[in-house]
Amino acid sequence: MDLVTEAAPTPNPPSTRNSRFPRPHRDDVLLAVVSVLAGVLLWSLGVYSTNNRHFFPAWAALVPLLVIGPMELLRRTAPRLTLAVGTGAVIADQFTVGNLGTVIVFTDLMYAAVVYGKPAMARRLPITTGLVTVVVTVVSVAWFRTPQALMVGVITGIVSFGPALTGATLRNQREAAESARLRAEQTALLAEMDRTQAVASERARMARELHDMVANHLSAIAIHSTAALSIDSPATSREALGVIRENSVQGLAEMRRLIGLLRAAGAEQEAAATPSLDGLDALLEQARTNGTASGLDFVLHDGRPPGQPLPAPVELAAYRIVQESLTNALKHASPGTVRVRVSRADGLLTVGVDSPYAGEQPGPRAPGSGAGLVGMRERTELLGGEFTAGRAGPVWQVRAVLPAEEKAVAG
Repeated sequence: MDLVTEAAPTPNPPSTRNSRFPRPHRDDVLLAVVSVLAGVLLWSLGVYSTNNRHFFPAWAALVPLLVIGPMELLRRTAPRLTLAVGTGAVIADQFTVGNLGTVIVFTDLMYAAVVYGKPAMARRLPITTGLVTVVVTVVSVAWFRTPQALMVGVITGIVSFGPALTGATLRNQREAAESARLRAEQTALLAEMDRTQAVASERARMARELHDMVANHLSAIAIHSTAALSIDSPATSREALGVIRENSVQGLAEMRRLIGLLRAAGAEQEAAATPSLDGLDALLEQARTNGTASGLDFVLHDGRPPGQPLPAPVELAAYRIVQESLTNALKHASPGTVRVRVSRADGLLTVGVDSPYAGEQPGPRAPGSGAGLVGMRERTELLGGEFTAGRAGPVWQVRAVLPAEEKAVAG
C-alpha cells in the first residue's frame, strides 16, 4: 500500500479531520522537504531558469516554490489537486527569474498524477501533455522563427509529457502484474477445486466398488450364519458353514483384487482387475448357492449379440448393477425366481433384474443401508444412462439403460 497504515485505536479517538485526511507517506514528507531546501539553495546560489525574462524581483521565485513544495505531501492522496496547484505554480514561475526546484517538483507531481490518479485521468494526461508539447513547439517556432525555438517545445515535453509517459508506463506494468497475479490465483483456485472434485469422485468410486464387491459376500455370510444359529440341525449348520467359508474366501479375494487395483500403476493391471458381463454365469451360480436357504432361484436371459464388445466402463457398471441387485434379492426377496435380463439394441445396453417381493418375509435376512441403490444410480448417471428401481405389483424391478457405443461413453 502507498499509504501508511493508521495507528491502533487509543482511548482518545482521532478527530474527524485526521481520519478524513490520511497521514502523508514518509517518503513524500522527505521529498517535500528536500525539494524545498534544494530550490532555496539553488536560488541562493543564483541558479535561475528564466534569467532573461522576469518581471518581478528575484525573491519572487521563492513564492511558487513554497506553494508547490508542500504539494508533495498530497501527491498520493490528492493527485488532481496537487497537479492543478503545481500547474499554476510552474506558470507563475515563468514570470520570475525562475527556480529549477519548482520545475523539478512539477515533473514529479505530473508523474504522481498518472501513477496514483484515477484511471480516466491517467489515460488523459499523456495525450493532453503530448498535444500541449506539439502546440507549444509549433507556436514557438512560428513566433520566434529561429531553430532555437525548438528548445522551448523540447523543454515543455521534458517537463510535462515525459513524466506523464513514464507514469503511464509504470502504471500499465503494475496493472499487468496485478492482472497476472489475479489470473494465477484464479488458476490455482480452479486447480484446487478440480483436485477436490477429483478426490471426491475417486472416493465415491472406491465406495461403490467396495460396497458392490463385499456386500454380496457379507450378506450371504449374515444370512447363513443366522440360519445356522436359528436352526438346530447339524446338516443345516454344516451346509451354512460351508457357504460362509466360501463367501469369506471369495470376499477376501475381492478385497485383495481391489487393493491391487488401487496400487496398480498401469492400465493393464486395472483392465485385468475389472469384471465383465462374461462372468454373469458364475455370479448367478454363486447367488443360487447363497439363496438356497431363502428359497430363491436365479435365471439369466442374455440377449446380447455375439462378437460385439462393450466399453470397459459399461461392462463394469452393468456387472455391478446385476451384482448389487442379486445382493438385494438375497436380503429382501420372497421365495421364487429372480430373473436377470441383459440385451443390446440401437446402441443401448439394457440390464434388468426382477425379483419376487411381497413385503418382509420370515426367516434369516441381512440388514440393508440403502447405499446399493444410490451406487447403482450413480454408476448409470455417470455414463449418461437411465436408472429406475421400484415395485411393480409383487415384483421388485431394477432397470438400467446404458450407452453401448465407445464414442458415446467417451463423450
